[in-house]
Amino acid sequence: MKQNTIRKAGGRVRTAGLVGIGLVAGVALSMQFPAIAQKAGGAPLPLDELRQLADVYGLIKSDYVEPVEDRKLLSEAITGMVASLDPHSVYLDKKAYKEMRESMQGRFVGLGIEVSTEDGYVKIVSPIEDSPAYRAGIKPGDLITRIDASPIKGLSLEEAIKKMRGAPGSKVTLTIARRGEDRPLTVPLVREEIRVHSVKGKIVEPGYAWLRISQFQELTLDELAAKAAALYAQEPNIKGLVLDLRNDPGGLLPGAIGVSAAFLPIDKVIVSTIGQLPDSNQKFYGRREFYAGRSGGDPLAKLPAGLKTVPMVVLVNTGSASASEIVAGALQDYKRAIIMGSQTFGKGSVQTLRQLSPETAVKLTTARYYTPQGRSIQAKGIMPDLLVDETADGDGLNGLRVREADLIKHLGNGDDKSAKAATMGEIQARARRDELEEERRVAAAGKNRKPLEFGSKDDFQLTQALNHFKGLPVKLAKADLAIEVAEPAVPVAPATATPPDIKGAPVKK
Repeated sequence: MKQNTIRKAGGRVRTAGLVGIGLVAGVALSMQFPAIAQKAGGAPLPLDELRQLADVYGLIKSDYVEPVEDRKLLSEAITGMVASLDPHSVYLDKKAYKEMRESMQGRFVGLGIEVSTEDGYVKIVSPIEDSPAYRAGIKPGDLITRIDASPIKGLSLEEAIKKMRGAPGSKVTLTIARRGEDRPLTVPLVREEIRVHSVKGKIVEPGYAWLRISQFQELTLDELAAKAAALYAQEPNIKGLVLDLRNDPGGLLPGAIGVSAAFLPIDKVIVSTIGQLPDSNQKFYGRREFYAGRSGGDPLAKLPAGLKTVPMVVLVNTGSASASEIVAGALQDYKRAIIMGSQTFGKGSVQTLRQLSPETAVKLTTARYYTPQGRSIQAKGIMPDLLVDETADGDGLNGLRVREADLIKHLGNGDDKSAKAATMGEIQARARRDELEEERRVAAAGKNRKPLEFGSKDDFQLTQALNHFKGLPVKLAKADLAIEVAEPAVPVAPATATPPDIKGAPVKK
C-alpha cells in the first residue's frame, strides 16, 4: 500500500500530510527486491517503436535549444513510461526511493506537523508529540503564511512541503497566523528526524476503547500489540472496541494481514490477489508466516484474548485506502465488526517494488486484491454497514475528496468488464455540475469550525459508534435520510468457516 508522510488521497480537497516525505495515499505495497528478468515467452520487442524512441532521443540531443544530460532524458523517459500505466505505478529515483523506505519505517526528517491546505495557505492539522513543532507551541488550526520570509499563498501543498524539508539540524522559520492573535507569530525551528507511531489508543469511556491506526508501517503490529495490552491492563472488561481507520492511506500488506488476524480466528483467509504472473495469484491467511515472515517471533503472540470476541465498530472514510480497506473488508465479510462512516477510497491494487539498482526501483501495479468473499474493492471501495457523516451537519470536506474511480487512468474493477477509467472531460463535467456549490456550502459551514481531532469528545462518528454499542440511536448520514436507529448492543458473532452474506446491521425505518 502506498505510504507517504505526506498523506493524501488525491483530488479536489487535499487530506492531511506529514511534513517530511512525499507519499501518495492508498497502495498495497509488497516489498520484493528480485532482479528484473524478462518474462519467459513474452512478445517480441517492438523494434520500430524502439527505433522511433531512439530517433527522438537523438533529435533532442542534437536540436534542442540547450544541452540536456543523458541521465535526465533517460530518467524522465522511464518516469513517463511507468506513470502512463495507472495513477499508482511510479519510477523511484534515488531520492524518492530513499524517502519511500523511510516512510515504511515510520521515520523522516522534518518539523513534525500534519498539514492540509486552506484558502491558499498551509493549515496545521496537528503537531506530532515531542517534535520541533510541538515543542515550539504550534497548534492545530494555525496557518503557515510564510516559510523563511517567502510567501506561500498560491503554492501547491507539495511545493510548500518541499520548502519545509531539509537536512537534520538545518533551520527554517515559519510565519504563523493564529485565530485570536492580532499579529503573525514568527517561529524558528530546527529540522530533526521524526519518529511516527502508527498506533494510538485510549479508554474513551468506562468499558469502551478507541484504537487508531494512522498507516501500516513495519512496526505497526508491535505497536498494536503493546497498545492493546495497555488498554486491557487499564480496563480489563472492555465491552466495545472502536478501530479507527479514517484517513489511513495504507501501507505494507503484512501489516493489514496482521491487524485483521488480531481480531479473527487463526487461519482465516484475509485477502487474495489476482494478477498476470503466477506469483501474483495468492491467498493470504491470518498466520504468522503471512504477517511476520518466516523468521523471528510472532508480534501478535501476546495479544489480549478479548480482542478475538470484543464487539467492534470500524470507522472508515474516503481517506481510508488500500491496507485499511483490506482490514475493513475482511472484518465485514466475516461479520466480525460493524463498518461505520463513509464509502472508502477504492484502492484495490497491489504495488510490488522491483529494484533496478541499489538506489532506484519501480513500484509497479501487479495484482488486484479481493476480500475473503471475493469482492474486488478496486474503484469501488468498502461500503459501510452504517453510513454516518463526519459531523452532525454533514460529511464536511470528506464528501469532496476524489476517490480512486475519479482518477484518470485508474485500474478497472476487474469484475465489471464495461467499467472504464474516467477521462479528463468526464471529471471536469462532473465537477461543473456540483463541485462549486458543494465547496461553497462546506466552506461556509466550516469557517468557524475547529479542526476535527479523531478520538476527542467532539468526534461525532466516534460518538455514534459508542451509541451503537449501547443500543442508543445512531444518526445516519443525511444521504441516507438521516434516519436515527436504535440497535441492541449484542456481541458480533465470531467468524465462521464460510462467511455469511452481508446484510448490514438491522435498521428500523
